[in-house]
Amino acid sequence: MAGKPPDAARLYEAALNHMARYAATEVSLARVLARRIDRWGKLQGEEAAPEELALVMRRAKAEIPGVLSRLRELGVVNDEAFAASRAKRLTREGKSRRATMAHLAAKGIKAPTMTDDPERELAAACAYLRRRRAGPFGPAPADKILAAMARGGFSQATTRRALALDRDEAETLISSLSEPLA
Repeated sequence: MAGKPPDAARLYEAALNHMARYAATEVSLARVLARRIDRWGKLQGEEAAPEELALVMRRAKAEIPGVLSRLRELGVVNDEAFAASRAKRLTREGKSRRATMAHLAAKGIKAPTMTDDPERELAAACAYLRRRRAGPFGPAPADKILAAMARGGFSQATTRRALALDRDEAETLISSLSEPLA
């Protein structure tokens, strides 16, 4: 076979290189490593017997949980820290709690711990409105904004409260998003 098959050491190195460039959860890092093994398998072409190649690839994929465990012990992969950081960023960008939970679930976070804070949700709604130049930040039609925010996961009550604020109150709420969580 051309090229050495991926082993635990090579996968560990690839995982460290990936984590140096990107934030990732255990699930997403496992996908990255599995795709790396698959690419290696495709590069082998017809030089290897299909049965032998499949066996080598299965062995390499069996190494992934051990690599992830080692990275978790070292603190390189930390799903809780990833979830907290990503949730804070998404809220500052104007994403609702529901949209944030869906995003984290797609990233492989099983049960993110997010408090249901109505003021923080209102601040996120204000950030959304500022980005869309609506409500206190511009003249967008209220019915279209209500629909867009509902699709974004905001409740109607939160949306209506955000639309009723004046610009200074909305800006104050948005600036509170950059403060650390209590």
